[in-house]
Amino acid sequence: MQRDRCTQAKNTSHNYQFIKMADRFNPPIEKRKTSQLLRIVGNESEWDSEAVELATVELTKRKVSKDEIEKAKRLQKRKKKTIKTQNAEKRYSIFDFIEEPFWTTFEVLFSWELKKDGYLRKARQQKYIRLVLILVVTALYFLL
Repeated sequence: MQRDRCTQAKNTSHNYQFIKMADRFNPPIEKRKTSQLLRIVGNESEWDSEAVELATVELTKRKVSKDEIEKAKRLQKRKKKTIKTQNAEKRYSIFDFIEEPFWTTFEVLFSWELKKDGYLRKARQQKYIRLVLILVVTALYFLL
């Protein structure tokens, strides 16, 4: 009997802690739509662990099935993989240099983390564009 009261007290304080934590998120986790909560649970790496825990508790309160939660996690993983693949295939085109010459040139010259950020094709192009720019500047230097 005594042990049950302790467990109950712990659970009560634990739930109070959840309510207290929810106040620091804007909007509060419990006020969000179910679809938003599923995205939070699916994107664990992009959210605070407390938010994920609160979202899981709130989904349980709303009687969302574990299958639906797992489905949301799978969908988010697939979405991340698709975005990663798309980023890897992005490339510079001549229109980038025509539409925004300053920012594109700045990115080519001074961006060092394209490969790390998943822009594999842009990183390869960056090497060649830098080489061409160096050759052009050197040629102009010697010609003038």
